[in-house]
Amino acid sequence: MNFFKQWGRFMIQGSRHYAQWEINNANTILNSRKRVAILGLLLIPAIIGGVVFADDIGTAMPDLIGGHHAYSPSYYSLGIFVVSIFVGLLAGLITGCIGAGGGFIIAPALMSAGIKGILAVGTDLFHIFAKAIMGSVIHRKLGNVSVPLAFVFVIGALLGATGGGLLNRYLYELNPVLSDAFISSVYVFMLGFLGIYALTDFLHSINPGKASSDSGSDALGSLPRKLQAVTLPPMVKFDFDITPGGRSISWLFLVLSGGLVGLAAGIMGVGGGFLTFPIFVYVMGVSSMTTVGTDIFQIIFTAGYASITQYAIYGFIFYTLAIGMLLGSLVGIQVGAMVTKVVNDTTIRGFYAIAILSGFVNRLFALPVKLADMEIISLSHKTGMILNTIGTWAFFLVIGFFGVWVFSVFFMNIKTLRGEEVRP
Repeated sequence: MNFFKQWGRFMIQGSRHYAQWEINNANTILNSRKRVAILGLLLIPAIIGGVVFADDIGTAMPDLIGGHHAYSPSYYSLGIFVVSIFVGLLAGLITGCIGAGGGFIIAPALMSAGIKGILAVGTDLFHIFAKAIMGSVIHRKLGNVSVPLAFVFVIGALLGATGGGLLNRYLYELNPVLSDAFISSVYVFMLGFLGIYALTDFLHSINPGKASSDSGSDALGSLPRKLQAVTLPPMVKFDFDITPGGRSISWLFLVLSGGLVGLAAGIMGVGGGFLTFPIFVYVMGVSSMTTVGTDIFQIIFTAGYASITQYAIYGFIFYTLAIGMLLGSLVGIQVGAMVTKVVNDTTIRGFYAIAILSGFVNRLFALPVKLADMEIISLSHKTGMILNTIGTWAFFLVIGFFGVWVFSVFFMNIKTLRGEEVRP
């Protein structure tokens, strides 16, 4: 029990550091005229090209890669583009306001909107890659990236992402419903675990006598000491600024950990930061500063490689959707980050727990109809659709209410925010 509690705390910390990267990224993009211009150029084919050629493109496409009759349509429609902006906006609000990765809700939201799982995963990876390539220069300039550490880690991450992509495509070719069920099951497990921990963390924060521990100490624990004592060459050195002579760890542990992160990214379509942080800091003993910089560095390669080689070339990237999410998230992150100045931490923790649990309920209630379609369980189609509808409405009502609440707080306190005053 203590292991799961500890790992939950580590994953929440990793999610928060990943969210901070997203906030920094958004600021870097929006504060640069050059990057804003690039974003505008990316929007041109998504909007103008889609409006003019939408029907022709959708009809001309082979069913295999997303024509009108394909199981996972990837042709343009105004409704789909609006939904993508809405999803990105909500994810950005969660990231900016709660300070924890809002990426967890993207795939469930897209799947609930009718996008099939494999397309949601590929599109989310491409969206992460586009965001990373546009804004990730901060930590490299600050010298927080351990290039040898990142290089060896990326080797494992690319192998893991390849495995995740192969598995998703294999299941999709075997049975598209099985693919959706598998991706939903992974999210049920991950969101259920995180949601329960986040709810426990929120309940503890209500009680002043039970403050949760979020220690980010760079002191080595027993497990990192044991792993760093294994001298299987070549050894990778890092953290020369933390300890005289630096620390070192065998390449094997870096490749294995990279493989795990890459596998999660390839299957779920997430950046993997929620796993990289706890693995680096609490398992391998890398300092938190080096971890954050190195993780951001590897995201560009992992997300870029996975999105292009495992999904894009097979037709599982929805370009319009990805650009819409990028646009929405940039706005959402800005508004959410400002709201944190006038909202207390306990409220934020409560909303995070509810948001994660709503995603868990959404995917859990979507599973029965898929299992019934594959004849794994006996369930009437009507009952399955009722459960699916309940999960969808519960998810969007919770996330939608959160969005309305954030914007209402923002507009009610706009004078306070303009004066840079912070409520106690």
